[in-house]
Amino acid sequence: MAGETLDINDLLGPRDQAAVQIANQYVAWESLRNPWANQKTELRNYIFATDTTTTSNKSLPWKNTTTVPKLTQIRDNLHANYMEALFPSSDWLEWQGDDKDAELEQKRKAIEAYMRTKLRQDSAEVVVSQLVLDWIDYGNCFATVVWADESYIQTDKPVTIGGIGKIPDADDDIVRGYVGPRIVRISPLDIVFNPIAATFEKTPKIMRALVTLGELMKRANKLNKESDEYLMLKKGLDASVAARKTVQMLSQGDVLKGEGFLMDGFANIQQYFQSDYVEVLTFYGDLYDISTGELYENHVLTVMDRSFLISKKPNPNWSTSSGIFHAGWRLRPDNLYAQGPLDNLVGMQYRIDHLENLKADVFDMIAYPAQKIKGFVEDFAYAPGVRIVCGDDGDVEFMHPDTTALNAETQIQELERRMEELAGAPREAMGIRSPGEKTKFEVQKLDNASSRIFQNKIEHFQRVFFEKLLNHGLQLARRNMSAGDVTRTLDSDVDAVIFGTVTRDDIIANGILRPVGAQHFAEKANALQNLVGVLQSPAYQDPAVNVHWSGKKLAQAIAELADLDKFKIYSENIRVIEQEETKRLMSSSGEQTDVQNATPPGILEGDPSASQAPPG
Repeated sequence: MAGETLDINDLLGPRDQAAVQIANQYVAWESLRNPWANQKTELRNYIFATDTTTTSNKSLPWKNTTTVPKLTQIRDNLHANYMEALFPSSDWLEWQGDDKDAELEQKRKAIEAYMRTKLRQDSAEVVVSQLVLDWIDYGNCFATVVWADESYIQTDKPVTIGGIGKIPDADDDIVRGYVGPRIVRISPLDIVFNPIAATFEKTPKIMRALVTLGELMKRANKLNKESDEYLMLKKGLDASVAARKTVQMLSQGDVLKGEGFLMDGFANIQQYFQSDYVEVLTFYGDLYDISTGELYENHVLTVMDRSFLISKKPNPNWSTSSGIFHAGWRLRPDNLYAQGPLDNLVGMQYRIDHLENLKADVFDMIAYPAQKIKGFVEDFAYAPGVRIVCGDDGDVEFMHPDTTALNAETQIQELERRMEELAGAPREAMGIRSPGEKTKFEVQKLDNASSRIFQNKIEHFQRVFFEKLLNHGLQLARRNMSAGDVTRTLDSDVDAVIFGTVTRDDIIANGILRPVGAQHFAEKANALQNLVGVLQSPAYQDPAVNVHWSGKKLAQAIAELADLDKFKIYSENIRVIEQEETKRLMSSSGEQTDVQNATPPGILEGDPSASQAPPG
């Protein structure tokens, strides 16, 4: 076979037409995504750069290669503030029922307790943190929710309960792992779709993954050997293994050809087939198979090697949604690939690095200037106090550069300030006060205005993305729960952790889960600022005004708005009760002191001889 050209079609044999359609569609949508992906590559180079040699600034002719990590600082600042707004306190999640039964206190508490417990057990905040970073870096984040069951049967060899393996016997111990909904991040570089579709929910999607042959073998072993899914997967695996054996027999001079077969991460198709990895494309949506005339409506189809269907089944979701959700930072008209907060700032980062290194080079030229030598001058080593011997008409002149370039520091500071404002991350968010004297109300007004962009963005993320993930997870729980589950809640009334049991019926209700952390975060901060401003204003000092204000309600509002409820600072007339208690203790202590003072030295209190002691 050496020296011959082997076509992919000859190598793989008959290919499924639906698989070929999906592979071709993936290539087409990937080409539409490439310009956006290339922009993100440049941005990530700046975010993680340690010097300018890895960025587009490397083309500048400067000796210094310092990079000022302003983009990195803005990214970290946005991430910290977004996470603080999403999870400001333990009550960031609430259930809103759509009918009387759904609003029952017992239903509401059961649903909220179940979801809070599952999110805590599965460390969902870590995944949400990664999604927020995707939202900042790429301007787009993608995620789905799956049902996880990590329980297994404790035998000589652990067997996962979710697999078609050993049936538990009476003597077997079932070790319960995490069971519940799990948020799964999807890398923006691992999913493609039609970017000009009307909405992300309606467009078909293709996810790409590289897995090993061993992982696919393990997946096949868990399936029923008589099922169509097993037969499809086994057929694809047999063809893939046969193709790899054929390629391993080829010499270096043999060439494989085939359109659409340049796999990401591999230099050529021959290298791909010589590896142990398999490319798996998963299609979500509607597909019409031209070869069979069959319409797959709201299906999930899985393709390996861009040639074979290894899975074909209806989408298990109850709704028509694919179960994959998307959020964009700055939405584009007629383009689903949104822009990120840092995209427009790359040029300004380039300018900052340019000015920083220009300034550093000028400093170097001042400290070690260029030399203009005229006539005969003996060689000398430039150093402090060096003697330079010149011949007739010889001279050495040092060329001092124009020091105007040293004023670049002012331009750099102005660029950094503007970058923070353009990204929706004002300096006040980091505790840096803007210059100038201001009254209390002016500070409050400026703070509210400066955070308006930030608040709008995080509420958008919460509403169009995080809320959908949570409700999809609750939907999976309603469908997959088979037994009761334990919930953990903190009862502030008794200041204790309460463990309860939740069943499938307890979490079935008409309504919606709403993450309200960002909304409550802004509302409480604004209300507390307004309240403090009013209390310190001349109007409140007027007795004719403050006589109509309830002291109890005012104290309760301050405790709630300042998130001090858990300390139980507010209690009706608690100051009076505490003062009376203090008076009683002081009175009791005073009486005890009088008795001690009336007792002669050396006589113990209660001693009978104390009554016979001679008068002092």
